Amino acid sequence: MRKLTAGLFMAAAMMTSTVALAADPIVIKLSHVVAENTPKGQMANKFRDLVSERLGGKVEVEVYPSSQLYGDNKVLEAMLLGDVQIAAPSLSKFKKYTKKLQLFDLPFLFKDMAAAERFQQGPAGQKLLSSMKKKGILGLGYLHNGMKQISASKPLRVPADASGLKFRIMSSDVLSAQFEAVDAVPLKKPFSEVFTLLQTKAIDGQENTWSNIYSKKFFEVQDYITASDHGLIDYLVVTSTEFWDSLPSDIRGDVKQALDEAIEHGNMIAAQKATGDRKAIEKSGRSKILDLSDAERQQWVDAMKPVWSQFEGAVGKDLLDAAIAANN
Repeated sequence: MRKLTAGLFMAAAMMTSTVALAADPIVIKLSHVVAENTPKGQMANKFRDLVSERLGGKVEVEVYPSSQLYGDNKVLEAMLLGDVQIAAPSLSKFKKYTKKLQLFDLPFLFKDMAAAERFQQGPAGQKLLSSMKKKGILGLGYLHNGMKQISASKPLRVPADASGLKFRIMSSDVLSAQFEAVDAVPLKKPFSEVFTLLQTKAIDGQENTWSNIYSKKFFEVQDYITASDHGLIDYLVVTSTEFWDSLPSDIRGDVKQALDEAIEHGNMIAAQKATGDRKAIEKSGRSKILDLSDAERQQWVDAMKPVWSQFEGAVGKDLLDAAIAANN
């Protein structure tokens, strides 16, 4: 009888343990490098809140902003190891996994955000989401930040003004070629170090969107910002194929729906910040914004556009043609 009682107790304990394990929520760690008041930060928080609202108890999203867990250069490796489930690095960060996404770094390729959106939502852009599946990475959607501007310690109106200056860039061969095309010195440095590098004058300038320039206070340590709209900073929201495939199909669908809505929310904020943060910088009086004339802008286009042909082979002429067509 005692053995039977002990056996029943052990069975009950095992059942209780199994139920407890089954009740444990699926944890999704989302790591990113920017502040919470940016489009990416707001997207991440919206995703967390939607999942909590709709899948509370089943799925839990933990958001780690401002490089608290990983920088963009390490987060993809961490994701493939299962230490992070979702990340949203800049499109510049995927060269190790595919060269096709270098397309988005080409200077003056998209005339505005509407053109970039048309390309990303079109057949060519959607096909790119699965371009890294063989490497274990799946794209879930494009998140906007905005068009890039160039800040510097001196006024930049024509390409010759940038000659000899040191600019921080993301880890991108395209962006290196872009600044080399105007005889400047590109330096690949982590985003988290940019403010200090500018403040200590270890570099002369950087390129970024209005929201990043404002949220990270770069305008406080740069005398001039040239409103160049010369490039794009967007992000690719990604997960590992292993993690994505491991989700039960019903939960996967609900998570994807929440993420799609969160990305749409982030993109709406990006559009608002493109104008709002520029105005805030102007109002601060800390950095002078220079608007280019058509003739001045054309000089930058003429100097940087040859970079396209330099990377056409790696990107693919079909993708380049599709991007150009999105401007019309």
